[in-house]
Amino acid sequence: MTPTHPDWQPTLRGERITLRPLHADDFPALHAAADDPAIWAQHPEPNRHEEAVFRRFFAGALASGGALAVVDVATGQVVGSSRFYDWNPAEATVVIGFTFLARSQWGGATNGEMKRLMLAHAFRWARTVWFHVGPDNVRSQRALERIGARLDRVVTVPKNGRDERRMVFRCDRADGAAPTA
Repeated sequence: MTPTHPDWQPTLRGERITLRPLHADDFPALHAAADDPAIWAQHPEPNRHEEAVFRRFFAGALASGGALAVVDVATGQVVGSSRFYDWNPAEATVVIGFTFLARSQWGGATNGEMKRLMLAHAFRWARTVWFHVGPDNVRSQRALERIGARLDRVVTVPKNGRDERRMVFRCDRADGAAPTA
């Protein structure tokens, strides 16, 4: 039976990773996973590996009510994070984003498994799941295409006193969109 109110901080278990609610005491481990400039090179905020910048990101994650730590099952280490946000019950839509993984997790099945777990959970309530990606973030765009997301539109959003472009991808429950590992 599906609960009537979404739980945007569930614990989701996969073969390679577990997603669990992000906690304040996760900061050192998550920053260690994020402390690599290459992770953020294609991101609109390329200095997010810097501790002060990452602290703002982390505070926003905690405040969001939808942030999840990505834990490697084999090692028990925190290797990234993602979050659910902007739940719209009237339209049955939610956004998955603010996702990053340590480079040790790149090129394998981790991102696909994470998105598969998150989409399956989101589709308990949502008809559409959105993803917002910077236009220079080619890695994320390709990863979304691999899980069956499709580009819906490009928008301009105000961010830190300037306009930034965002590519908006979507997965729809009705389309049977389901990522592959």
